[in-house]
Parts: sequence; structure tokens; C-alpha cells
Amino acid sequence: MTYTRWPLPTAVMTETPRLHTNSQTVSLSFESSLIQSCMRLDAPDELVLDYTRAMMGFLLFNPAPKAVLMIGLGGGSMLKYLHKHLPATDLTAVEINQGVIDMRHEFMIPPDSERLRIICADGARFVHKPPRPYDVILVDGFTGAGLPEALCTRSFYQHCRAALAPGGWLVANVQADTEQTREVMRRMGKAFSGAVISAESDEGGNDIAIAGEAAALAQGLTDFEARWAALAPVHQGILAVSSSRFQRALLKSVRLVPPPAA
Repeated sequence: MTYTRWPLPTAVMTETPRLHTNSQTVSLSFESSLIQSCMRLDAPDELVLDYTRAMMGFLLFNPAPKAVLMIGLGGGSMLKYLHKHLPATDLTAVEINQGVIDMRHEFMIPPDSERLRIICADGARFVHKPPRPYDVILVDGFTGAGLPEALCTRSFYQHCRAALAPGGWLVANVQADTEQTREVMRRMGKAFSGAVISAESDEGGNDIAIAGEAAALAQGLTDFEARWAALAPVHQGILAVSSSRFQRALLKSVRLVPPPAA
């Protein structure tokens, strides 16, 4: 499998990541004071930030994906969690900022291997011509100014849908309750024919959107309790708060999404 290195926008590459350390944690930020990623030194694989826990909501639909693509690396929290707890899953992380990738040692991110790779590339370009289909695409690409426009256009979401394997899921982190959020949800809804749900992260501040096939969303509601009971305890622990929010969102969406034409 060949991974091409794409040309990178100079304006994005010049944003310098900042490392913050104390006796308990290591965290990452850009020019603003907003923390992009945080790691506990005594538990480097733990999901510390609430929105990263909520983004694992895809496990309610597919607890054992064959291949996961992540757009945006940060401190690698989700990558490390999946690497540890989904040992049979192939993992690809695409990060546009080489400076962020250069901090992988400080965040104890495992080295590249046969099942894990970190690629310095523009995520929007990468998903336009992906080397393979993915069961899950996680979009968590933020700059110091917020969500880049390139990662929330309608065409981007259309490319994400095309890059998904049958029955695949797109999971996107967006800022909660803003006009941009509402516009992003509209664009995603158009790209996925309305088959989108969203729920606030544990502590608010972020909306986590999950998009897929309408029939799969409906089945997710029907099988919700059984799938929850079958989840590994570690996954139940991180989804303890957000799972009920996703269940309510599923109930609402299944009522709204029309059945496919015969």
C-alpha cells in the first residue's frame, strides 16, 4: 500500500505547537490558550479530554473496525487508545503540521508499524484520493483559530463518504452551539442524505457528529441495548455519559430520516 506525501499549505505549517508539562500531565496548544490535547503521565493511553471520549461513540455501531483513518493527530490520545484497545485494527493518522508529529515522543505515541502509520499531509486532500476504504473516519483537525474551513466543506464530507467502506462511519468534532456548527451539520447532512446524529461531549463545549447510512442508524437504535451490553468494560467506562445522548439522538434521527426508496 502506497501513501503519497501531498504538498502542504504554508500558512498552516507555520503555526507552531506549544508543549506544556507539569508533574502530572503533558498538553498541547497553538497560539491560543485552548488546550488541544492532554496526556496523563501515569496513564498515557487514557482519554483525558471529554470530547475524545465522546468521539469513541462509533464503537456503539462498530466495536471492531478493520481500518480507521484519523484526520488530525494532536497529542495522539485517540490513536493511542485505539492502538491499545483495538489490536486488530489498522490505524492511519494524517496530520498537516510536522511540528505536531515531531512531538510524538513526548506524547508516548507508538512508532509506525505494519498496523499504524502517521502521515504528514493535508487531510482534505488525502481523503479525496485515499489509498483504501475505511470503516471509520475520525475528523479532529483544529488550529489555534478553530475548525479549518477545508475540513468542514460539503465537498470534504462528500469525499469522506466516498472513502468509507460499506456501513462505514464518519465522526467529526465541532464546536458546540455556534452558527458554524449549525452550518457544518447542514453540510454533513446533505453529504450523508440526512443520516447524521450529534451529541454534546461530556462537559459540553464540543458537539460530536456521527454520520453513516440511514439503515445503519435505524439498526443502531434497534440494537442499542444489546450493543451496549456487549461493549468491553473499558469502552463502557469512557462512553458512560455520552452513550445516552447518542441514544436520544438516534431516536430523534430515525423519526426524521425517510426510509430509502424501494
